[in-house]
Amino acid sequence: MEYKFQEIEKRWQKYWVEHETYKIVEDSTKPKKYILDMFPYPSGAGLHVGHPLGYIASDILSRYYRHKGYNVLHPMGYDAYGLPAEQYAIQTGQHPEVTTRINTERYREQLDNIGFSFDWSREVMTCDPTYYKWTQWAFVEMFESYFDNVTKKARPIEELVQYFETKGTQNLDVACSEEFEFTSQEWLAMSERQQQETLMNYRIAYQGETMVNWCAALGTVLANDEVVEGLSVRGGFPVEQKMMRQWQLRVSAYADRLLEGLNKLDWSNAIKETQRNWIGKSSGALVHFQIKDREERITVFTTRPDTLFGVTFMVLAPESELVDKVTSPTQREAVEAYVLRTKKRTERERMIDHSVSGVFSGGYAVHPITGQELPIWLSDYVLAGYGTGAVMAVPGHDTRDFAFARHFELPIIPVVKPTDVEISDNPMEWEGAVDSHEGVMINSDFLNGLKVNDAIYKMADYLKVHKLGYRKVNFRLRDAIFSRQRYWGEPFPIYYKEGMPYALDEHKLPLLLPEVDKFLPTESGEPPLGRAQNWVTEEGYPLELNTMPGFAGSSAYFLRYMDPHNSEALVAKDKNEYWRNVDIYFGGSEHATGHLIYSRFWNMFLYDRGYICEEEPFKKLVNQGMIQGRSNFVYRVKGTDKYVTLSKMSEYDVQPIHVDIHIVHNDRLDLEAFRKSQPDRGNAEFILEEDGTYHCGFAIEKMSKTYLNVVNPDDIIEEYGADTLRMYEMFLGPLDQSKPWDTNGIDGVFRFLRRSFALLYNDADELVISDEKATPEELKALHTAILKINQGMESYSFNTCVSAFMICVNELTALKSRKREILEPFTILLAPFAPHLAEEMWRLLGHRDSVVNAPYPIHNDVFLKESEIKYPISFNGKVRFTLTLSAEMTREAIEEAVRKAPEMGKYLDGKAIAKIIVVPGRIVNIVTGK
Repeated sequence: MEYKFQEIEKRWQKYWVEHETYKIVEDSTKPKKYILDMFPYPSGAGLHVGHPLGYIASDILSRYYRHKGYNVLHPMGYDAYGLPAEQYAIQTGQHPEVTTRINTERYREQLDNIGFSFDWSREVMTCDPTYYKWTQWAFVEMFESYFDNVTKKARPIEELVQYFETKGTQNLDVACSEEFEFTSQEWLAMSERQQQETLMNYRIAYQGETMVNWCAALGTVLANDEVVEGLSVRGGFPVEQKMMRQWQLRVSAYADRLLEGLNKLDWSNAIKETQRNWIGKSSGALVHFQIKDREERITVFTTRPDTLFGVTFMVLAPESELVDKVTSPTQREAVEAYVLRTKKRTERERMIDHSVSGVFSGGYAVHPITGQELPIWLSDYVLAGYGTGAVMAVPGHDTRDFAFARHFELPIIPVVKPTDVEISDNPMEWEGAVDSHEGVMINSDFLNGLKVNDAIYKMADYLKVHKLGYRKVNFRLRDAIFSRQRYWGEPFPIYYKEGMPYALDEHKLPLLLPEVDKFLPTESGEPPLGRAQNWVTEEGYPLELNTMPGFAGSSAYFLRYMDPHNSEALVAKDKNEYWRNVDIYFGGSEHATGHLIYSRFWNMFLYDRGYICEEEPFKKLVNQGMIQGRSNFVYRVKGTDKYVTLSKMSEYDVQPIHVDIHIVHNDRLDLEAFRKSQPDRGNAEFILEEDGTYHCGFAIEKMSKTYLNVVNPDDIIEEYGADTLRMYEMFLGPLDQSKPWDTNGIDGVFRFLRRSFALLYNDADELVISDEKATPEELKALHTAILKINQGMESYSFNTCVSAFMICVNELTALKSRKREILEPFTILLAPFAPHLAEEMWRLLGHRDSVVNAPYPIHNDVFLKESEIKYPISFNGKVRFTLTLSAEMTREAIEEAVRKAPEMGKYLDGKAIAKIIVVPGRIVNIVTGK
């Protein structure tokens, strides 16, 4: 019997397509499971063996629940918009849609070869107009909505207009960019343009000034994760901080909801804590500091208004709009130089850099209570987008303020005396800022003697009464920048009339991405859409030139999978109420502060407006670890063409060099392949091991072309088969942990599958399926496996499932079990892990339908019970012999059987039995007399 895996896998992949095996329709008679993977961006490199890890796990689970009787939605699609495709288009002139299609076809081929049970009839692609129509529609809905802080929900903007017409802003409590005050009469007296400008202050999708990462060479704004050390990840071009008017989504309005919702989700504590920190809720007060000799004032948010008497200077973000207003003529040159330097650093870099830098503006602010003049400084540790972009510096009790004050020799005033801690009265003797969370107030006028918490409330009340500030809950979470100055993205459904944006009517969607002659900004600096001919509405109004960012298309794709061909709605109500939300979502933890927050926000908005029935999109989140590469090294003797083997490298001055893992086998280098790998290696000499081989070194690193350690799944499938790849990736270790790829262990999994197939054949390679009743030993092996595999499935411990399979097959092989009563349930157990082989075995077992729909085996505890127990018989604690007895025997019967055992006479050696201790199912100990 030969396990012809290539023939088997191709045959069943064809069968699944022809019979639409994995096509799913809503079925109210079945419970549902929606199991989803974060869909991929299809790069030209295709998949390496690390990519399918989560897909394999989700596929195993999808198949498992299908066997369990669930109607399982398990779709797949492509996050097809992105800067890499556009950059390739710029370099080659080829349209990004062409390369995207080529790449998705390659991905589809690779995914199909692994044998996934995706319902491809529901495929979505973010660059498909039938899909991005609904991204545009959602944007229009956000543009036409505002957020009511009282009900904590999004509401139609028309309701806000009606409120303005009757009440103006009286008692208004809604999310906004700035606090406006006007009467109903003033609203009605506004021109249309003035009203539109005012509404922009409240829309959930709005335009506003914000600090961005601007890359002039790429001609677009970049996200923080697209910038490293001031350079773009794509191309390595300079990036600067720049204030720009951008489309934004008012995600901050949902901050409280996003926090509260985490309590209802079955996510890891680590991911929840990451999101809590990113959202960053804090309670405190806004305090106003008047700028000396000017009408403007600096407003700061502080969680510690009690420390107001400890303020000795102010710090502005270098990009603050107040910088020009506070800078004196004598300091302007120094300020401009510092601002220019800061523009070259990303916010992320500034946040993690704790070195001290800054410049004095030459201006002063007035302390709101004491009237003291406070010097205003600029420093890059203050960010314009966080809080108000200004800090009231209390160096006595803040680490960064303390370091800044010491560096620039600024005053330090302690205002909190810690409880039970002695501190010097002279702050210049301190090594660092003093903890101020507990203690009593000092040097603080009317707060002196109060405990910290009491002082916080008293100062907040004082600020409100004297109109110097007010209580405020603040969040670190910022609104999402939603504009990109590039071509390959969703067009905004926005046109401009008299310079003000208006939304296109829904019936005019989708607004198709136009053709352009080049994928570059125009000569006048406009985004690439500025090159489009007649990029205007039917009425001649100009259309928006920016496109949406990458996360636009990925923020609601899970909803579209529920009803992907609906041309009238994002998702029909009945289908949404059936599938509701994703039950289990597989993806990387690196998306915790991006995709997972934005998609939760997007979902909550649609829920508020009544378009969907669930507030949260993802009930359970499973973060798979990373499969790392196992790199190999050769050791070149410096200054020569000699390469020394691993065991002898310490004898030479060597340079480790990565070598392609495909010419290394079990860490032994293929010498001729190495010589042929590069032109300069043809004359390479080798210092070998005693057995004449060259042993390479190795290291565990990220799987990357740079390290020559990328493993293509196609190669593994060609040599071992897709089922081997699937099981081996699960066997490598716990799903949520990172682990190295090491082909040295893959042979064992391949042999296991071959032995599983061999269970259907006798020693003469004849197919033999017996209908005889299974023996207790066979039933025990099978039902032990059912129990362990079921437990592993429910806990996502797929590696333990593979171990249980191997033990079971070893036992059944030893028992020469070829009984249908054993092989049929075993085949169903195997199907989620090795679907091709399981289909082949199911067919050989006489079935004409697919194994996919076979009911999952249920373990029976009866078969797990031992019928006999081998008792160790001890004499005074030392085991002397064993005795096999029935598991049903009572304590008395066991003792009687022991007394009658023929070995008793030999080990008693004439001594009397003082006592026999029986532990049923465990041991028997005989205590003898002297």
